[in-house]
Amino acid sequence: MSKWVRNAASSATGQCVELSVTAGGAVAVRDSRDPHGPALVYTKTEIATFVASAKTGEFDWLIA
Repeated sequence: MSKWVRNAASSATGQCVELSVTAGGAVAVRDSRDPHGPALVYTKTEIATFVASAKTGEFDWLIA
């Protein structure tokens, strides 16, 4: 797995998610507060679909 990264807007208390690319090209997502815990793994197509939907505001209701 490549290096785990988080976005620049993450809180100083570590309340964010981290992402990494697996050797097979999938994208792993984990809770930064539990780096040894489980990770969810998605295909690049699944991540691209999620990001595109988030950009359109489809998930804004989750934080309203």
